[in-house]
Formats: sequence, structure tokens, C-alpha cells
Amino acid sequence: MRLRAAGVALLCSLLAACVTAPPAPERKAPKRVPISPQQIVPKVSRTPGLTPDYVPGPAPLSERDRGPAPEEIPEGIELTPDAVPLDEPRSRSGNSPEYQVFGKTYRTMGQVGSSFRERGHASWYGKKFHGRKTANGELYDMFKMTAAHKTLPLPSYVRVTNLTNGKTTVVRVNDRGPFHKGRIIDLSYAAAAKLELINHGAVEVEIEVVTADSPPPAVALAAPPETTVAPLPRAEVRSAPATAQGWLQVASFIDPINAVALREELQGKGFAGVTVITTDLGGETLHRVVSGPFRDEASAADLRRRLRGAGYSAEWMLH
Repeated sequence: MRLRAAGVALLCSLLAACVTAPPAPERKAPKRVPISPQQIVPKVSRTPGLTPDYVPGPAPLSERDRGPAPEEIPEGIELTPDAVPLDEPRSRSGNSPEYQVFGKTYRTMGQVGSSFRERGHASWYGKKFHGRKTANGELYDMFKMTAAHKTLPLPSYVRVTNLTNGKTTVVRVNDRGPFHKGRIIDLSYAAAAKLELINHGAVEVEIEVVTADSPPPAVALAAPPETTVAPLPRAEVRSAPATAQGWLQVASFIDPINAVALREELQGKGFAGVTVITTDLGGETLHRVVSGPFRDEASAADLRRRLRGAGYSAEWMLH
């Protein structure tokens, strides 16, 4: 009995050994393969100022227009170069002899020369229309120097002057509008930024057609103001020497106080030779902030680069 019991015990121990799981193998950490910077694919983000994606259909009337978000605005947008006038054929679309909007009929002009001028209020349009088709079939890009006009041929080029601060720019007209009473032109966001219109609903401007062969703007200087014109406060009116050909104009103002303020601002930034000249232009007195005089435009090139580097536009003005 003892021998049999011992055999049974031995058999049970052998069976228990058979069903016991073997020890788990030691787990090793996965091998990490280093990734070179060239293998890392960055997230793609839209660069401000690129051609916008096409947005189908007209802008909904119920949507309110707005400007771009701060991170979408290209750096230095206020220094965007002017549009360069080119000889272009009329667009296939947008040049119907006449069209109607809100029950009013508009007639597209024929051949328009550089003698065309118009005064009224300018506004601007932005993100609501960004990427949508303009009247001539192009995509509206609020970061390009374009504009909308009700009757000028498409495309046309016009010089726009902000009559409140004298700033000017050239834009390419490729759209129709604005259809608000008293407004003559709708500017792109970039053009409005250049003319300092962004924070204003509408500003009085003058527009004039420019062509590929139009000469650069030249303004004849009038004689010093007569006694009936109030003298400029702390400003002098200078005459150009007989050998001088012109000046660099930074801005022009109707209000002489604004002209003096800009003159002193420029002088405070180290720009010497800045003065204010009074000009009678079509019965309206303008106070022009200029530097010079210079023998020719080439001799003013260095100062023009310095002014633009400091954020000021500068145009050559013949004597």
C-alpha cells in the first residue's frame, strides 16, 4: 500500500509539472529608429497673398463683408507696388453695353482716355468676395491692387488719390460696383491699406484713367499764396531755383495743419530739406509736403529709397 501510494504521488507530481506554463520570455523594448529632419513632413498652412481658392456662386447678400484676420494679412501690405498699366484687350465678360443692378441701368463706356477724371467716395471690399469671380471672370484677390467701377471698360487702370491725406496709388479695374449712392470706386483690401482707407467707411477720392503710355504724374507749382490765403503755421513756402527740375512729393493735404504735422514728423526722423508748398489745383488749394528741389529724378533716387524704407511713398513732381 505504501508503495502504491508513493507511485500515485509521483504520478501526480509529474502531471502537475506537465501542465505548469513555462516562464514568460523577457520582453525587450522596441528598437527606436531616429528620424532625420528631411523625413518630417510639416503641416501645410496657407501663405497670405497667394491666389485664393475658387469660391462658387455670388456672395450672399445676408453676409456682412469684413477684412482678413491679422494672421492672414501679408507683411508690409501698405507697401504693395502699384498696378502697372498694360495694353490689354477688353474682357469677354463684364463689358456688356448696358446692365441693370437694383433696377438701375448702367452703360459701359467706350474708349476712355487719360483725360477721364471723377470725384466721389471710395470704399473697399474684402473677405466676403475673396476667391469669387469678378465681373470679367477673374478671381477676386483682396491682396492685389484691383478695384471695381460701374462703367469703365474692363480692364482699365486708374490712379486713385485720397483727398484727405494726398496718398495715391494705381489699381487695375476688373470688377463692377460699388452700387451705393455717392461711391464711385470699390478698392481691394491692399489698395485701401495703401491709401489708409481701412478704418473708414468711405473717403473722398479723385480717380483718373492711366494707360501704358501715360506720362508720370506732373503737377505745376503755383506762385506763393496771396495775402487772401492764410499762411501756413510754422511752415515756409519755397521756390525752386532756376536749375531745379522737380521735387519728391510725400503727400498733399487740404488742411495745412496736417501738412505741417507730416513735415515735422519727417524732419524728426532725420529727413532734411522737407518743406510745404502751396498749389492751386483747379480752384482748390493743396498743401504739398515735398523734399528738394533736385536737378532731375535720378538725383532724387537715394532719398526716394530711404523714404520708402521708412514707410512713406514718394512721387516725382516736376517743377
